[in-house]
Amino acid sequence: MKAQVLSLEGEKKKEMELPKIFETEYSPELIKRSVLAIESNAMQPKGSDVWAGRKTTAVYIGARRYSQGDRTINTGRARRPRTKNRRHLLYGRVAGISGSVKGPKAFPPQTEKNIKEKINKKEKKKALESAIAATAKKELVEKRGHKANGIELPLIIENEFENLKKTKEVSSVLKKLNLWEDVLRAKKRKTTRAGKGKRRGRKYKRAKSVLIVTGEKSELAKSSRNIEGLDVVNSRNLNAKLLAPGTVAGRLTLWTENAIKELNARETR
Repeated sequence: MKAQVLSLEGEKKKEMELPKIFETEYSPELIKRSVLAIESNAMQPKGSDVWAGRKTTAVYIGARRYSQGDRTINTGRARRPRTKNRRHLLYGRVAGISGSVKGPKAFPPQTEKNIKEKINKKEKKKALESAIAATAKKELVEKRGHKANGIELPLIIENEFENLKKTKEVSSVLKKLNLWEDVLRAKKRKTTRAGKGKRRGRKYKRAKSVLIVTGEKSELAKSSRNIEGLDVVNSRNLNAKLLAPGTVAGRLTLWTENAIKELNARETR
């Protein structure tokens, strides 16, 4: 299976043989498991203080006997712990139990809970290969909502693209490759998040656009970081989450020649 390599001007430069990884069978269930496993590793255990809602003077005296001075039964009041803020226990406020005002939760979250999803190494590798192969299937790319009109997949560009140091140069190349329309789509979908999340480091909701895969560490990560929805990653650091955001495979991906060569080297290991 061969694919054409494009120049910085968007013209066909040559052809190169694709690695067999692009012929991997599409497995959406396996990709979803891999993405969820990656996302679960970023989660932080949460739990409440064991004394939350219990720091009170409330106490329940469970006297069942009846005597002249016992006024805790047969009074039409619930037998629950009451605060010692009045002269008699009978007139206290119920506190310190779930269901009372400012009381503890009945079943609060526990820090001991196992929140990490696990996946076997071979399954994780197979999911990554399947997600890589999905980037070459135009029907999957368009199903994700990407603008791929007039684009032949997989999209490969010459290595000089990795040496661009200015954002306007990267933008110019993306326009010549017919990828700028997808960047504008992601830019229009940027919205302000509703709720408290605005105050917690995630003010905006953003869409994913083009993923650029390089073969070596380059200046491209800095020169393209201000382009909305665009991500740059080294081929050695590829994972299912980058290739399938939201567990849906088929992200519009731009490969460099070095990235394809790295995939070939990975197969021989």
